Amino acid sequence: MTVTGEENELGTDPLEPPLMAPLRRDLTWQQVQSMSQSVAYRDDPMLRRIRVTAAIRRGTRMTKMLSAAQVAGHLGGWLPYGFCYRASDLAHLREPGELALLRTDGAADSQVTFALRWRATDPLDYEIPGEPAHPGLAALPAHSRIGAMVLGTGFTPSADDLIPEYVTAGFADLPMPANAQLLAHVPGGDEVVLYTYQPEQHGWLRLAGPRWRSLLSEIPGGSPDREYVPCTAAGSARLVGRIDDKEYEAVADPPGEFRVRALTRAARYPVQTLSRRAEQARWRGISCWVLQRDETWARLRLLRPEVDGINTTGARCYERGVYEAWAPIDELTDHHIADIAYQM
Repeated sequence: MTVTGEENELGTDPLEPPLMAPLRRDLTWQQVQSMSQSVAYRDDPMLRRIRVTAAIRRGTRMTKMLSAAQVAGHLGGWLPYGFCYRASDLAHLREPGELALLRTDGAADSQVTFALRWRATDPLDYEIPGEPAHPGLAALPAHSRIGAMVLGTGFTPSADDLIPEYVTAGFADLPMPANAQLLAHVPGGDEVVLYTYQPEQHGWLRLAGPRWRSLLSEIPGGSPDREYVPCTAAGSARLVGRIDDKEYEAVADPPGEFRVRALTRAARYPVQTLSRRAEQARWRGISCWVLQRDETWARLRLLRPEVDGINTTGARCYERGVYEAWAPIDELTDHHIADIAYQM
């Protein structure tokens, strides 16, 4: 097996296994890249075998490209969701113009590209945006989507690169792991860490020094001089763990630490079980996450976007692959709390 890309030290990390392809005289890298861009190869066994080598492990670094407005959303409390990539698969892309093509808001005209980077809590949280998990994504018409089309091959649209793409499972919000980072990629290839997430304080600690304060000024509502930014929005998903017979809110610090969320370090005991908890419901027969609700209305996100479900719910596309709608709370059926258990 041969690595289909630049050899680098990231390929030796067991948490970030490299994308592999059996290159030979009659199957060159250029042919594999061309196959990844063709809908005719969605079900090709060879391409699927190549794609499955891009595995996610507990602790794999994941990246989502952001606009400045999306950075502001995460500073306020947004969680990781939607399309994302393994950081190792983007290591060869350094300039903001290259990385901006992977943004989910459909824009790619910024001189600076922002990103959210975090470590995966569990492979269970990620899916390939194609069959069998998401058979309807590739069939979405251009007028109902934002950003690049979904090819259904498991690779992002690109004329030059072979980049496997992922979505959070069912387009779910994922609880933010400890030490997640908000980054900026600037001309010349520099990567600047702007903030790091502190779960016990439920907020972001500024790391950018005076040289990079101008980057913070690009974030709507951002203050270059503010050292700590608390999250003001309540997350729609959280981690829960158990110790003996008691349940606690939990914090993930992958790959190896899963603990009780507590302000004092002495009380951060390791949990014995771990699960992701969120609300689900069906509206007009379509499965959705319940992101917000009050006594009258609920904000919903489709788990499996496809044409009929979007038409039935009137859901609107907010970014690539993410379709949301508001629904009367009394029209929801099968409204329940879902617990997705992780193997510890």
